Amino acid sequence: MITSRSRLRAWVLLTALFGASGTAWPAEAHRAPALCTSSREPALAARLSQDIAAALKGRDGTVSVAVHDTRRGLRCRLGDTLAYDSASIAKVLILQAVLGRAEELGREPTRLETQRMKAMITRSDNTAATALWQGLSRARLYRVLREAGAQDTILGHDRYWGLTRTTARDQLALLAAVSRRTEALNLMGQVVRDQAWGVTAGAPRTVKVHLKNGWLPRATHAWRVHSIGIARPAALAASATDYRIALLSHDNPSMRYGVRTLEGISLVVHRGLSGAVAARGFTPPEKISELPDGSAPPGDPRPSPPAGEGWRGHPAPRWAAFGTAASPPRTARARRRAPRRPRSRPSE
Repeated sequence: MITSRSRLRAWVLLTALFGASGTAWPAEAHRAPALCTSSREPALAARLSQDIAAALKGRDGTVSVAVHDTRRGLRCRLGDTLAYDSASIAKVLILQAVLGRAEELGREPTRLETQRMKAMITRSDNTAATALWQGLSRARLYRVLREAGAQDTILGHDRYWGLTRTTARDQLALLAAVSRRTEALNLMGQVVRDQAWGVTAGAPRTVKVHLKNGWLPRATHAWRVHSIGIARPAALAASATDYRIALLSHDNPSMRYGVRTLEGISLVVHRGLSGAVAARGFTPPEKISELPDGSAPPGDPRPSPPAGEGWRGHPAPRWAAFGTAASPPRTARARRRAPRRPRSRPSE
């Protein structure tokens, strides 16, 4: 059910982002704020700003957009520093970490690593993702984020990789790092058809989209629906452009609703940046399942990461501030009395 409260949240976000300029958004589409900027093609950036604003007009929920076209020097930003539960897009971080570790050790990924990475990315297999996650140290994962230039991502604790907190800005940075790995691109280009919605909408035949999606409902913020991807020239289409897209959202009343919102943005981005006729439109509603991606157990409370964790010295996130139910904080005395559990040290 779409509530006036969720619609109000969206308008409050947009007002906070663009109200300082005195612009009414998105009611006056012709005066849409400069979501996109480009030093080389300002007219294209202005047009794309208007198109994204129009695509979001009347849509409920909270949406963040980050787009980067390196050839044009074009960037689009809408709420790109807002934090979301990552759901299954955290698997791209795991993929980058496993491939980076193999490279550091001067070897190819093992057969088992290769099998798990393929299952994790192409079919969003959670068992494979958990096995790879548990074999990586948190220090390594944070180093991957640091080297990519991701500034705000905080890892989920223990096996809760799907509750990693991330932003569209960080996902765009991680995509830039992943785009330099052929094996990663190959896997992200083989996502099964029923999971290939989102940033593929509007892509022409001249463009191949390498993607990963996430879709997870929780007790608060309803459905998280995310889609991130790298658009690269397809075979024999050297004139096509190369750009990256990160679309994150929550407060969606259903998965179908969230997918439709993200695909509306994706369609206008591809139309603006590729300049070609779309080969793929919106995903039919009957092709979108309402089943969660399983990236976090539905009944478990949100665990808190260790205090002070993070490569930039982030304090432990205050989950209550994000409106998600969590166990009440323990007092210092309770913490002293609590028995310590032995912890295994994962290999890097």
